[in-house]
Amino acid sequence: MRKIKEISFLALFSLIFFSCDVDGSFDPVYRQYMRDFVRGISAYARGINNYFIVIPQNGHKLLTQDGEPDGEPSSAYINAINGVGREELFYGYDDMPTPTSERDSMIEFLDVALGSGLKVQVIDYCATKAKVDDSYARNSGRGYISFAADHRELDDIPAYPPAPYSENDNDISALAQAKNFLYLINPSVFASSADFINALANTDYDVLIIDLFYEETALTPADVALLKSKAGGGSRLVIAYMSIGEAEDYRYYWQSGWQADPPSWLCAENPAWPGNYLVRYWDNSWQSIIYGNDDSYLKKILDAGFDGVYLDIIDAYEYFE
Repeated sequence: MRKIKEISFLALFSLIFFSCDVDGSFDPVYRQYMRDFVRGISAYARGINNYFIVIPQNGHKLLTQDGEPDGEPSSAYINAINGVGREELFYGYDDMPTPTSERDSMIEFLDVALGSGLKVQVIDYCATKAKVDDSYARNSGRGYISFAADHRELDDIPAYPPAPYSENDNDISALAQAKNFLYLINPSVFASSADFINALANTDYDVLIIDLFYEETALTPADVALLKSKAGGGSRLVIAYMSIGEAEDYRYYWQSGWQADPPSWLCAENPAWPGNYLVRYWDNSWQSIIYGNDDSYLKKILDAGFDGVYLDIIDAYEYFE
């Protein structure tokens, strides 16, 4: 299972710039390629489940056509999604506050999302109680819902606070109704799939963002159905994590021969996370792995009964720009 990024995507992939065919010049077409990819994912999923939820993470500059907070909104893209995820808004730098300039820049775009009717979900990384409390209060004050992760592996249910922030027993049938969420995409510390499911089932979060797989086995529709009820009462949403800007060699779709003879869309291995590879995400062959057919990753998520999908490595366009 991949770990969450600790340095910027752009800085990281400057280390492997030589490994894909790009000329280094800025070209906004790569942003549009990503918008179109997300729109295709949304259209396919909603063709099967009209209420399916789509949440991209960290690609906030895609919200406007020119990537400026006061630019023309990317209406077709905005209409294809239900919310946006953003890491490290207030905390994320080794348990230290995010630099003010970076924070304020992100807030400008998150407020564009909020003004467009999208739910804003923030993941801050902080462990001390005072910082956790501050993170929840500051995000709530801006109208965002948030999750304070106590470390970057995203493999646990934090002990603090002992109950979810803004805990409630409401029925949550739409993302707009959610007041909190849990982001746990690495279940490896749980002894078994049953232990993992039971631990999640005994929480009162309004939204669970989890992986489709426990180790290499997909969760079943019965597993997902069990998770759709909060322990203290009320229904909730269960969202599946899916990376679309990188290929991962521990996923079911990976073929062993690709390392020696890579397909045309496969680029360099990410030096920070062995087993993760940058992809030309606009390539039809890669996109067909992600969605559009019965063998695709997204169809497996739909078949398992998830309420939506949480899309990672949306900011892959930065590398190609």
